Amino acid sequence: MLIDGAGIPGTESICRHGVAWYANRLGGNLLSLLSLVRDRSLSALLAEAIEQVTDDHRNTCDVADPISPSATVAILRLSDGLIEYLVLGDSVLVLDRADDAPLVVSDPREVIISRSYQPALEAAAKGSDEYHRVLRDLRANRNQPGGFWLAKDDPRAAAEAISGNCPISELTGAVLLSNGASRIVDRFQLADWPEVMAVLASSGPAEIIHRVRQAEARDAVPADDATIAHCTDLGEP
Repeated sequence: MLIDGAGIPGTESICRHGVAWYANRLGGNLLSLLSLVRDRSLSALLAEAIEQVTDDHRNTCDVADPISPSATVAILRLSDGLIEYLVLGDSVLVLDRADDAPLVVSDPREVIISRSYQPALEAAAKGSDEYHRVLRDLRANRNQPGGFWLAKDDPRAAAEAISGNCPISELTGAVLLSNGASRIVDRFQLADWPEVMAVLASSGPAEIIHRVRQAEARDAVPADDATIAHCTDLGEP
């Protein structure tokens, strides 16, 4: 399981707990549900976890505000000879298949929608009223039909996740990446996914993150949280 908290300037004025608290609480609740409840779908468990963490701070924070804490989610579960997977938001999950190209599971909706706002953001002076107006318009697409979906305050967002399953026998490994780590492919184009899986097998996640940090420094791109969970033993527990 990988949880990537989504921070927006001003969140601290809406929620006294903050993004890290939200991500940690969501992850803890979800991990508990995944461990104890084996007969419900991943989306149903995610919905319950979102509802639990929302209830935890509903009375102290403005959970419905567009900039209240949120997170992206990627889950991998081994069950009865299958790998079940779920991705909500811009994290990425890659299944390394023995006899085929890697299966890349991603949710591109936020990236696609953000691109349409990029020209207006670049044209406005950063920090200006116009800049913040465009950002508000962009964020208004969050957890809305036709927009993009994250774990936030509405458990119905879980039903919008990308999910599926695959026989364990077809796989040799899997990896879950935050969008800060998947930059090696989708932003910097330093490797394709088969190459990423090969580097992970030979050198581990640290080498992928090292290459991302080098590219960020080279291109003067602000560093983003980069997390990788590499699963190499997919035998039944």
